Amino acid sequence: RAAAPHQFTPGPLEMPRFSIIVPALNARDLLGLTLDSLRAQTLPDWEAIVVDDGSTDDTRELVRAWQALDDRIRLLRTPEAGLAAARNQAALKAARGSIIAFCDPDDRFVPTKLEQLARAFDAAPVDAIYGQVGFFCKAPGDARGRSVVARHPLTIETLLGENPVGPLSNLAIRSSTFRATVGFDESMDHGADLEWLIPLVGSGARIEGLPALMTWHRVYKTRRSSDLPAMLAGRARAISTAQRFGVIPDARTEAIHLRSLASCALRQDAGGGEALRLTLRGLSHSPRAFLSPSRKGVSVMVGSLGAIVLPRPLRQALFWT
Repeated sequence: RAAAPHQFTPGPLEMPRFSIIVPALNARDLLGLTLDSLRAQTLPDWEAIVVDDGSTDDTRELVRAWQALDDRIRLLRTPEAGLAAARNQAALKAARGSIIAFCDPDDRFVPTKLEQLARAFDAAPVDAIYGQVGFFCKAPGDARGRSVVARHPLTIETLLGENPVGPLSNLAIRSSTFRATVGFDESMDHGADLEWLIPLVGSGARIEGLPALMTWHRVYKTRRSSDLPAMLAGRARAISTAQRFGVIPDARTEAIHLRSLASCALRQDAGGGEALRLTLRGLSHSPRAFLSPSRKGVSVMVGSLGAIVLPRPLRQALFWT
């Protein structure tokens, strides 16, 4: 059930600091909770552009109800053209803020996220910033796992390995920088965010991570094997794009990427065999890279081995976080 909106009537913001892009397709059940997390921000200088991408449920009616209580929330309607097109429509044509942040309708921001981002953008000449992601299933806090941030500005090699940005809900970028990229490739079903990030970094953009929890990302305990062809096609496109900048993934990069996929397979319970296959492929590329750091690599390897013999309820309880 959607969260009940809090009463709030801010004054109009002609030029908000942040424009938060929220693509929504039949998102009625979760969107209210996402908007509630935006309205809980300690920094109030934002607008949220909810892009209805051809919903057939009452997503639009829900957004209008929230608009009546908070005029920072805007509704943008587009034909059902896909996630990348929805994000482009809002970020390139409708956003008024000097910084664009993305938030999917099943993810949530921690209350201090925009405040932390504003300080970080003011303190350094960076083009984009990401933070740590916390994973959850039903409610923030029920997950044990968090992502890590790179200690250095993003490189193409890092993106091709274990992309520390993770979901696009974890990224904020200066509007001028985003518009210079001409947006996401709308022909891609999977991996459009990585395909966009690689030339952005390759062209000299500086993207840094903040070692602080900023985003809650929902993990669904369902099989995702049907996504595999799209994932492989997206990976091939990303490697091709990276090669234009002189970057070819080596054995170490491939091992780290496969470890990331194996970890994802465990979280999403994509069948014990899939995680093990990914683990074995990763180890065949570079055992040292796959297992380092040991806290991460060994846990994925042990989890993949255990997943093939444990019953599904126990796999989900142990590995989805």
